Amino acid sequence: MKLVYITSEIFPFSKTGGLADVLGALPPAVAKSGLPVEVITPLYGRLKTNDYPLRLVAPDCPVGYPWEPITAEIYQSQYRGVTVYFVQRDEYFDRRSYYNTYKGDYFDNCERFNFFCRAAIQWLHRLGTPPTIVHANDWQTALAPAWIHFLRQHDPFWAGTKTVMTIHNLAFQGRYSSRLFHESGLPAEAWDMDGCEFYGDFNLLKSGIAYADMVTTVSPSYAGEILTPQFGCGLEGILQKRSGSIRGILNGADYDVWAPEADRYLPSCYSAGRMTGKMWCKRKLIREFYLSDMLEDRPILGFIGRLRSQKGIDLLIDIIPRLMKMGVGVVVLGEGDLRAEAKLLDMMEQYHGQLSVQVSYTEDLAHRIQAGCDIFLMPSRYEPCGLTQMYALRYGTPPVATAVGGLKDTIVPYPSPDATGFTFQEPDSKLFYKAVKTAVRLWEDRYYWNAMVERAMSQAFTWDLSAARYLDMYRELGVDV
Repeated sequence: MKLVYITSEIFPFSKTGGLADVLGALPPAVAKSGLPVEVITPLYGRLKTNDYPLRLVAPDCPVGYPWEPITAEIYQSQYRGVTVYFVQRDEYFDRRSYYNTYKGDYFDNCERFNFFCRAAIQWLHRLGTPPTIVHANDWQTALAPAWIHFLRQHDPFWAGTKTVMTIHNLAFQGRYSSRLFHESGLPAEAWDMDGCEFYGDFNLLKSGIAYADMVTTVSPSYAGEILTPQFGCGLEGILQKRSGSIRGILNGADYDVWAPEADRYLPSCYSAGRMTGKMWCKRKLIREFYLSDMLEDRPILGFIGRLRSQKGIDLLIDIIPRLMKMGVGVVVLGEGDLRAEAKLLDMMEQYHGQLSVQVSYTEDLAHRIQAGCDIFLMPSRYEPCGLTQMYALRYGTPPVATAVGGLKDTIVPYPSPDATGFTFQEPDSKLFYKAVKTAVRLWEDRYYWNAMVERAMSQAFTWDLSAARYLDMYRELGVDV
């Protein structure tokens, strides 16, 4: 019995966002059950392996795509009780970025990730023990369930293998020309409206949704939302057909990494019972981001995320002038839309000492912002799960967020007596500002605020809980785990 996760990124080796955090935490949590767990991921040129040495285990794993002699090199490492295999082919993965440049996606992404899926399948076959479950994640690996579906029909090796397709973000689908389907090697019968075809194009994510034995999303609310035109991103039809096989399982937070009482990135650690360290973190943040010392006595609001429409960065930009009049501070960390970056940098000059913007992302800064801010902002238009709100809760930084997806599943909104944060119903700048204004007003009531912070820090969205739900789902597939 063996469980294999296939992913395009995994923390701490590679990361562009929450997908890496999930795959860095879920497999080790599942492995605690005693089930043998493996992960297969690309070996990017920028891979971080200093603490986890790689060992070459196969210099010539045959792939046969895009032409017959092509092979991949396979490397192996160990991470938290999990065997991680890395697929290397320099022309596909030795690049400055994983998926794109600032000009757009790499032109050969379809070929790159079809190659990766085929290499992963060939390597599993070469290992000799059929995997019990192959668990794919997002569009980059969605062809794996499709390939296995058709391999099961004539190759006894795959006859007992079940597949799972997890949607981390439905908006990113991997949609390409039909020509690339005909060059992919998949059988002609897969070109079907209930298969890989999507309005005349080859849709990788739809392929995984169509052919996986089970489909999951990363929160219960998002599992329901994606069945509607508002959130279905054009795939609500195939999702409605598969609705009986869709499960929503909330992501966990990795509290081994995100723990204010033992965070190596913080100038001073703290816990719910000893909050002095958070005050020191705020003072250090003020100096690190060149904010006014006056903000020691006013709330600082933090935003960490990609600067794009999904995350509601335009809503934040719209209300910044009003926030500045309230006398609060705002710290932004992220990169993305060039116009949003330019606008924020211009506003930083205008509101020097109150607004600070770092157009980048580093893990250490993200930790210090979570700890040093008083209120965390997540005005997302949609949020399949979200992890940063879980981190904010743990760091005693109550979030203000749109009531969508995983945000709705993890934040108890004011005015509930059990409130851990604030939500607003629609991605609208007026509603967002009203929610922030309420949060700032309550911050000024130190007795109430401290009680909310304590409730927030007591929340526990652990990966052990999430892993137990995944194991239940694997059992639904008839797997004895």
